[in-house]
Amino acid sequence: MKTNNILKTVMVLLVLVLASCGSAKKTGDDLLADAREERAMIEREYPMMANYFNEAEGYAIFPNVGKGAYIIGGASGNGAVYENGNLVGYADLKQVDVGLQLGGKSFVEVLFFETEEALERFKNGSYELGANASAVILDKGFSRDLDFQDGVAVVTVPKGGAMAGISVGGQRFDFTPAQ
Repeated sequence: MKTNNILKTVMVLLVLVLASCGSAKKTGDDLLADAREERAMIEREYPMMANYFNEAEGYAIFPNVGKGAYIIGGASGNGAVYENGNLVGYADLKQVDVGLQLGGKSFVEVLFFETEEALERFKNGSYELGANASAVILDKGFSRDLDFQDGVAVVTVPKGGAMAGISVGGQRFDFTPAQ
């Protein structure tokens, strides 16, 4: 019984630490350097993704998203938003989900905008991806096309950690134009 309480306490602390990892405010230069580095890694490891970066109307890249969960999960991260290859602003990602889940992980997330309308919806302030939005997880051997829903495709690349479970939740993004 005592071990169970200790495990719960450790997991709650893990959730808090990992959920705060992605939200640490970095300077704009640090964030942009991380975004460039992760884009280069994605294009190197998954060459077919270069076309999406080059041909999409725009994309938002979140190079360091942290997620932790013990029944209730949370994730957060900061990202850079590009339109036609040019930086147009920054975005914050927040996620809350509930379900049978346990652990923590970090990952890169990229939102590709297929149309100008989809990108404009994202840039108009607060934007949400519902629980029904599906993300493609890039892994070795990935070779299929992305599935755009309402003009947006979501791609994630695992970086580290371990998480197991099933959950339902959504993501919220807040956009701030570049100065």
